Amino acid sequence: MKRFNHFDATSVEEAVSLLNGSEGPAYVMGGGSDLMGCLKDNLWMEAPERIINLKTIPGLKEIRVEDDGLHIGALVTLTEVAESDMVKEQWPGLAEAARRTASPLLRNMGTIAGNICQENRCWYYRYPDKIGGRIDCVRKGGKRCLAVPGDHRFHSIFGAVNKCIAVNPSDTAPAFIALNATVKTTKHEIAIDDFFSAEMGAQSTILDRDEIITEIVVPLPEAGPTSAFRKIAYRKSIDFALVNCAASVSVVDGKVTSARICLNGVHNNPRRCEASEELLIGKELTEELAQEAGKAAVAEAKPLLQNGFKVQMAQTIVGDTLMDCLK
Repeated sequence: MKRFNHFDATSVEEAVSLLNGSEGPAYVMGGGSDLMGCLKDNLWMEAPERIINLKTIPGLKEIRVEDDGLHIGALVTLTEVAESDMVKEQWPGLAEAARRTASPLLRNMGTIAGNICQENRCWYYRYPDKIGGRIDCVRKGGKRCLAVPGDHRFHSIFGAVNKCIAVNPSDTAPAFIALNATVKTTKHEIAIDDFFSAEMGAQSTILDRDEIITEIVVPLPEAGPTSAFRKIAYRKSIDFALVNCAASVSVVDGKVTSARICLNGVHNNPRRCEASEELLIGKELTEELAQEAGKAAVAEAKPLLQNGFKVQMAQTIVGDTLMDCLK
């Protein structure tokens, strides 16, 4: 790990000032579970000059319900979301997504904001610099994505973004998208559908380098809504998802009035399944309709030689998650 200057910020304003005052790259740290791995593996093309600790800032670690919905502070841990009675009762899909993230120890450390901001996953991009030197994939300034002709078993089944087929690894991201959340930062209020942007290069969100998440707001459930989350991983207790899915469905008089469905682990960004959502509106949610929605979700899939199995996984998990919404 290369040397850097560490600062304990006492306010959000001070943290922003420290980011802007850095002569070189600077990063903020919440739980640090993803950040520390990036630092140890010398992941970035430019090593950070500053790391700003946000845990010393009061007021960013609160879960509360207001008139406009559920407010989750940026430093709330995944464990706190997973174990919150009010989250489990009104937003069960989000609670389950947080519960299925990583291991208990990492959930105790990892923050909700950090989980949606973590870097995309690819073993070429994240190859430790200390083991044989840097692998210059397209996200590190190389000319091509090395996973395309190489090992791409766990990579995108919906094509590349800027030549890259690394996938977004977050479990809570699809839950927030299914629940139509808003991300509040020091600069903007960002609709969750607009938050993720692998198109910008190495980073996975649209955040500016001096922009900090302060909280995430999830709207109150409408009449008759429910949500669910499912995840497929090699090891249930810790692994990143091969495929995961979150859904939120409102049913009135036996018919679907609104639906939001999101897959992740299948593309550079979390993938909203709009064709599947449209298929459900005005109909009774049956097992047969849920299976049709699953097929619609993967209709545009473009798997590579080694990851075609993920198409069937994605199709199945969409149908199963929708049926979970009725339980």
